[in-house]
Amino acid sequence: MRIDLHNHTTRCNHADGTIDEFIARAIELGINIYGFSEHAPMEFDENYRLRFDEMSLYEKDVLNAKERYAENIEILLGYEVDWLPKYHDDRVLKAKVDYLIGSVHFLDEWGFDNPEFIGRYKDRDIDEIWQSYFNAIENMAKSGLFDIAGHLDLLKVFKFLPNIDIKILSKNAMKAIKKSNMVIELNSSGLRKPIGEVYPSRGLLEMAYELDIPITLSSDAHEVEHIGYGYDEVVSLAKEVGYTKVMRFKNRDSELINF
Repeated sequence: MRIDLHNHTTRCNHADGTIDEFIARAIELGINIYGFSEHAPMEFDENYRLRFDEMSLYEKDVLNAKERYAENIEILLGYEVDWLPKYHDDRVLKAKVDYLIGSVHFLDEWGFDNPEFIGRYKDRDIDEIWQSYFNAIENMAKSGLFDIAGHLDLLKVFKFLPNIDIKILSKNAMKAIKKSNMVIELNSSGLRKPIGEVYPSRGLLEMAYELDIPITLSSDAHEVEHIGYGYDEVVSLAKEVGYTKVMRFKNRDSELINF
């Protein structure tokens, strides 16, 4: 069973390709379950996300595609929500979707994965940045709002790596993810970035396996060519660590299925 749950549409303003083109490519690659998880609207960084007045249109587009392609592929509806609590909105958090991905892209409203703001890494101690990042992940997990933890070590994107063992820095965050019954995604988009490796790293994935935290799979596609990117490499990594099943979702319920 091939699954890919973290993918975007042009409504986020930084993706290319129609919903039909994305689905056609997923079918071509033999993906069985394909999820759209657009950047959820909020009154912050609005140029890089869906607008509130487009929510119903986005949901209608995906649900329409779900019906049209039902015989060929299972289409799921979700949102990727930034962990910025003061900007959260019940229109998103209580939306009728299959799952919500919780992601940390901002620390004190600094978009640390945006190349425009890469200079900010020079302003603080790298270990402090990493600890702040995992503190945010921990708080996100403790909120109980989300089903999936998105790209767990996204902070490594530009190769600014901590001096302290990442397992020490992430310990409390990982325990919070486990306690909240969240799933982590193996996100292949890191293979397309300067870091050149899957999110999360093998070390964090091994830690997740030891804690019995389930996984799901994602390509985080913003273009048709991204769909299924590095899929076999991701699956191989998961199997090497010991995983034999991935999590699927429907109406906020989850079920483990074989790869």
